[in-house]
Amino acid sequence: MELRSPAFEHEDEIPSLFTCDGSNISPPLQIGDVPEGAASLALVMDDPDAPGGTFDHWVVWNIPAQTGEIASGTEPQGVGGRTDFGRMGYGGPCPPSGTHRYMFKLYALDTVLGLARGSRKDDLEAAMQGHVLAEALLEGKYRRSR
Repeated sequence: MELRSPAFEHEDEIPSLFTCDGSNISPPLQIGDVPEGAASLALVMDDPDAPGGTFDHWVVWNIPAQTGEIASGTEPQGVGGRTDFGRMGYGGPCPPSGTHRYMFKLYALDTVLGLARGSRKDDLEAAMQGHVLAEALLEGKYRRSR
């Protein structure tokens, strides 16, 4: 399975348009090679370099398995989870200092999850246990210019 963005290459800089210094909209994402038998997809974006530990920027599950792309500035069809910003929906990179890595993680699941809207990433990860058929990673980096 693969996850790409036409806006930036894996391990490259995320354009400021998609951060708190720009329009703070989600980047376009392209999904490929979802395995047969996948019933749904889950998407997580987090920052493992945040000062207080991993910071969750985007959490969505029950995305239809046939989804091939998520347009810039849109939420995929599915169920939204609560981020560490205290709300649902995408929250762009906004590191307090230095360069941070942002991990876009896509999971193909063999089931549709019965998880309540607004659940957190930890709840999603627990619900996914034993249901992950494949996963893909797209990493972007961002450093604020001040």
